[in-house]
Amino acid sequence: MAIKNNVMIVRQRLLTKLIKLWNDNKLVEEIDRLPIELSPRRSKVLGRCCVHKERAVWKYKSLPLMGFDMSDETDELTPLSEYARQALQRDKLKENIMCVIDEACSSCVRTNYNITNLCRGCVARACASACPKNAIEFDPETSQGRINHSICISCGKCFENCPYHAIVYIPVPCEESCPVGAITKDEYGVEHIDESKCIYCGKCLNSCPFGAIFEISQVFDILQSIRRGEQVVAMVAPAVLSQYNVPTEQVYGAIKAIGFTDVIEVAQGAMVTTEKETAEFKERMEEGAPFMTTSCCPAYIEMAEKHAPELKKYISTTRSPMYYTAEIAREKYPDAKLVFVGPCIAKRKEARKDDLVNYVMTFEELHAIFDGMGIDMNEERVYEIPFTSIRTAHGFAATGGVTAAVKAHVGGAFEFTNALVSPLTKKNVGLMKVYGKVPAKVPAQFIEVMACEGGCISGPSTHTTFEAGRQTYNKELLKR
Repeated sequence: MAIKNNVMIVRQRLLTKLIKLWNDNKLVEEIDRLPIELSPRRSKVLGRCCVHKERAVWKYKSLPLMGFDMSDETDELTPLSEYARQALQRDKLKENIMCVIDEACSSCVRTNYNITNLCRGCVARACASACPKNAIEFDPETSQGRINHSICISCGKCFENCPYHAIVYIPVPCEESCPVGAITKDEYGVEHIDESKCIYCGKCLNSCPFGAIFEISQVFDILQSIRRGEQVVAMVAPAVLSQYNVPTEQVYGAIKAIGFTDVIEVAQGAMVTTEKETAEFKERMEEGAPFMTTSCCPAYIEMAEKHAPELKKYISTTRSPMYYTAEIAREKYPDAKLVFVGPCIAKRKEARKDDLVNYVMTFEELHAIFDGMGIDMNEERVYEIPFTSIRTAHGFAATGGVTAAVKAHVGGAFEFTNALVSPLTKKNVGLMKVYGKVPAKVPAQFIEVMACEGGCISGPSTHTTFEAGRQTYNKELLKR
């Protein structure tokens, strides 16, 4: 995440409003008025035709925040209050992880290439000569070119060959950001996410300029469990060190104030991951394996399983820190609901594969809960974690952190080469596919793979900006 844009701010604002209504026991009674409150008559709207369209978008954006998606609407007259009632009573989560709000997804171009008025109508017409479909036509009066989009296949050959750079490439932001081609338009111009291809990296979530893409939240399932008096344990990812410019113990205190039974650092599980992964790596190298990659990034694991199966045999079989933390938590609280708290959408998918973890909450959602419940972490008492995790375990949150932890654990007992692949762009996905097929091209024995640039501290569902988060993280890491 490079910057905190308005889409993120609006999404968090809406969730905060919903949580405040829940906290005041007014969610069902007052949610139907929320779109009107957020967009009153004659208010100025951004990117919509009118206030009525904006209100419709507010309504549909509330659905994934309450754990639904557009497929749950069978009658357009069903009010938000009915969905709120269902959200507070359900006992089963939706299967899909992400969704597109079709009411909000309607403004991106369908075509990728256009000829601008910079076209000089030249004699060479290199664009037309390069086009494999004869899709470029010329105005008989001005000789300027235009693309017949009914037959254009968006191959880009005209763009590459125009000597005047008069042809522009207009990407669809979400499609452009997806490293595995999992999101495409339907015949109505609405994007759809193919979860058989999706790796849940979350890049599309924040790249959509209209905020039409959502992860399906579990916030109200978690809050309802707490309200019912059940034991609910928060397992907080090391990246929390990047989220607030206060001592981390105060953040833990604020999390406890929500009503969680206990707070356990996922860095504790990272210590187990480090020990097991180091032993596995040493064993593989002794057996003559060409290389081994890390296994703690769930988006990378999804990529390998869905798009690069030949790579799977080179991935460490060691489980992620979340898994080992859940084992620790389950032993201490056998009947509790376990909630992973972090910056990652792909953790939702990993949790579905792991019976130990019940829910996943993002840092963005956590911040909305603080605001919605009026929790000021500066005023909450400090919560000291009983178990002290070592610094290298907290280092898992940033790129290079897993490698550093393994090297520290090895302690110079044996030498190895290492490389880092981050973030998972189209180019790097292609690179990893090559490594799986041609191990001889791999530049190192130990490869750390992270889906997000800079690591988990820049995950798609953080609440702060990357630069601010990195500074805070480095400061807090030094205290470990």
